[in-house]
Formats: sequence, structure tokens, C-alpha cells
Amino acid sequence: MGAAALDHVQLAAPPGSEAALRAFYAGALGMTEVPKPPALAARGGCWFRDGAAQLHLGVEEDFRPARKAHPALRVDGIDAYAARLTAHGADVTWDDALPGHRRFYTHDPVGNRLEILEPVTGG
Repeated sequence: MGAAALDHVQLAAPPGSEAALRAFYAGALGMTEVPKPPALAARGGCWFRDGAAQLHLGVEEDFRPARKAHPALRVDGIDAYAARLTAHGADVTWDDALPGHRRFYTHDPVGNRLEILEPVTGG
């Protein structure tokens, strides 16, 4: 018995932030919005997917952004992701502390921390 896979990661967001979240996760990151089931859609928030990665943004009345805890998204073509995020006004802070990877940190429009990483091949 054991977990077969991680299904999704949930991050919190303040009420009324859905438009900004869509602009960031779908617009800047290129993720696809996934319709929430009707019973859950009434709660607000939005869900996104890219490949096997799923992020759920749920509304929290007493919202505080996750500044240390974060999801890490493994990508192909990390430089293109950094350029897209920068073009959308997001911060990109490169970090070389993880051997075998290129990575950077960014924040969504409500302040949640995200790690974007790509394994280094060859060499």
C-alpha cells in the first residue's frame, strides 16, 4: 500500500483574485485551466494543469501567502519560462544550490512562492 502519485498541490489565494491568478498561471506560465466541479466552483478559486502537474488555488478568507512552502514545477526550456514570467512582470530569482538542476524562484500575483526547475543533461 502506498501513494501512487501526487494528485495536486493546493495553494491559497484571497477572495476575488481569480482574474489575476488566471493571467499568471494560464497567461504567464502557459498552464491550462481545468473546470472545477459545480459544487466546488461555488467556493471560488481556480484549478490549473500542465502535463501531470496540477495546481489548485483555493480561496481563503484570512489569506497569507506561502513564502517558504512552495510547489516546484519541472519544465523543459527553463530560459523560455523565465523570459515569459519576466515579460509578464513577475520576479525571477535564479538559484544554483541544487546540483544537477537549473532553477529559479518566482511569486504568483498574490505572493505565493513557486520554484521552476530543469534537470541539467550531459556534461
